[in-house]
Amino acid sequence: MRAKGKKPASSSTPTRAANSITDRVDALAEVLRRHDLSEVEVEEGGVRIYVRRGGGGEPVFHTTHAPAPLAHPVHTPAAPTTPSAPPPPSTDTSDGNVAYVTSPFVGTFYRSPSPETSPFVDVGTRIKKGQVLCIVEAMKLMNEIESEIEGSIVQILVENGQAVEYGEPLFKIKVG
Repeated sequence: MRAKGKKPASSSTPTRAANSITDRVDALAEVLRRHDLSEVEVEEGGVRIYVRRGGGGEPVFHTTHAPAPLAHPVHTPAAPTTPSAPPPPSTDTSDGNVAYVTSPFVGTFYRSPSPETSPFVDVGTRIKKGQVLCIVEAMKLMNEIESEIEGSIVQILVENGQAVEYGEPLFKIKVG
């Protein structure tokens, strides 16, 4: 998003950085309107901005920052089966075709995008891969949690507004 040959604006103050992000979100919202898109995502310089039209046609956005690299990398022996991304839902072998959607990080669990709207899913809801199940707020950022599997919601394991830990089961899903 930076013109070639121009120096980047200094973000030495929090206000300038916030204005820069706000300007980018405004520009992306304009792209949504102009091209009649439903969503757009841009990642630059460790900042990811995701803008999506809400139910009323108004843009909704999420901004995430990539973690800063460590000054002195810590050497930790890696287990051969350790995934680099958040783990997919684990399967409960005692019940055959049941899986759990777990929280990919510490935060606050929300069943709907706002208190005035209905939940993303309820018990008995048929879900598809990629469908948004909930939001986990972490560090003031709203992160949509999507299903990695298809099936039906058997049980919602946490209450709306409850703090959740990394790896904590959020939903019990009957696979298939």
